[in-house]
Amino acid sequence: MSAKPFAFLDIPRKLPRAIPFELRVRGWSEVHEGFDAAGASEQSSRCLDCGNPYCEWKCPVHNYIPNWLTLVREGRLFEAAELAHETNPLPEICGRICPQDRLCEGACTLETGFEAVTIGAIEKYIVDEAFRQGWRPDLSNVVATGKRVAIIGAGPAGLACADQLARAGIEAHVYDRYEEIGGLLTFGIPPFKLEKEVIATRRQVLEAMGVQFHLGVEIGRDVAFEELERGHDALFLGLGAYRYVDGAMPGRELAGVIPALPYLVANARRVLDSRATAIAGWQGAAPSFDVAGKRVVVLGGGDTGMDCVRTSIRLGAAAVTCVYRRDEADMPGSRREVKHAREEGVQFLFQRAPVEITGAAGRATGVRVAETRLREAGAAGRREFDVIAGSETTLEADLVILAFGFRADPPTWLQSRGVAFDDAQRTRVDGAGALAGQTANPKLFAGGDMVRGADLVVTAVADGRDAGRAIARWLRGNQRVAAL
Repeated sequence: MSAKPFAFLDIPRKLPRAIPFELRVRGWSEVHEGFDAAGASEQSSRCLDCGNPYCEWKCPVHNYIPNWLTLVREGRLFEAAELAHETNPLPEICGRICPQDRLCEGACTLETGFEAVTIGAIEKYIVDEAFRQGWRPDLSNVVATGKRVAIIGAGPAGLACADQLARAGIEAHVYDRYEEIGGLLTFGIPPFKLEKEVIATRRQVLEAMGVQFHLGVEIGRDVAFEELERGHDALFLGLGAYRYVDGAMPGRELAGVIPALPYLVANARRVLDSRATAIAGWQGAAPSFDVAGKRVVVLGGGDTGMDCVRTSIRLGAAAVTCVYRRDEADMPGSRREVKHAREEGVQFLFQRAPVEITGAAGRATGVRVAETRLREAGAAGRREFDVIAGSETTLEADLVILAFGFRADPPTWLQSRGVAFDDAQRTRVDGAGALAGQTANPKLFAGGDMVRGADLVVTAVADGRDAGRAIARWLRGNQRVAAL
């Protein structure tokens, strides 16, 4: 199929069919269905092929976006899948959950005036359809090296690293304390953004590539870290950031106050019908799902906050309110997620700073908030705010969810292994070897949120990919790895 010049003038941007919000709030399916071949080809034809692909450079993994859009337009699906995997070990996942409006699509040349190409939905189509038709990564030319690497953490960084090691002929053993792979892809991100069958398929693909998973295994409890060091030629750490920020808010100890991550993890397990009960980073009892008919207030305006409000709607809350200290333009989360939340009935209260969680008889009954006045944007681009004296009011609430963010929390066994940390307890990866992800201990590599702090899935994928390639070079005496 030849390209029609300036097709974007005649073909408007179009996403796959969306499930009406009246129906989607009754279940856990993803909001949008997938493209068919004709729809994906048509939308791909809108690409201007501008010659200076801002979309590619804005993408943290630097996907070859115009190239695989061309392949989709020409109906060369398997080639598109192969090319997508050259830069991104988890393209079908990033196609679903990346904030494309702030990354590739936000940088699309057509975004101003004509609306961006639907890059994320096409990326999702490429891999979903290629897998459905039987495409799998071709490792027929890979030569086994006899090397073994342990990966601690089966989240996006760990999975991306395992993919790269398998392609380099290195035996990858992935350990995780959860009972399924994916980390927060499985247990933190709700199914309406990422259906769990997608993770199950990716596991099958990785296992077919030779990756071995050891699940329900906690390092330091079930297996000594020293044992992994002795039994492997290198190790990659993708431990994430699970220590939640509570804002030091008075009243946070009341019953009915729940950090976001335990709330989301417990619900994911309920949806998965998992019998496991322990929740990493949470010492309390598993959160109750007696949400029906209750007033839920979520504090925080990022993507985790959006996951919480939309989950609460599906659990039958009578009213769900998101409280954020700045205005809507300053929200750190995806604009798409805010739109979906608003469609589904979530109320937003902007420029309100939570001051205290109020309660009676040991249970939360409300949140006292104060109005804020925003300052001019500083050098970092984010506006600070001042609390307006005498502006306090109280929101009634039966359940208060804290979604202020997460921080790195390195385990005790890591702190004695010659690894350096910064003041925020993030693992430093500026090792002497100048290899991506290498720590001060040359045998240990790290990536993802434990290095960056809480960040995007796609940046964790980039870290794991780059570290996997670096480990392969390191194990081969710093020689170039042909497979990479």
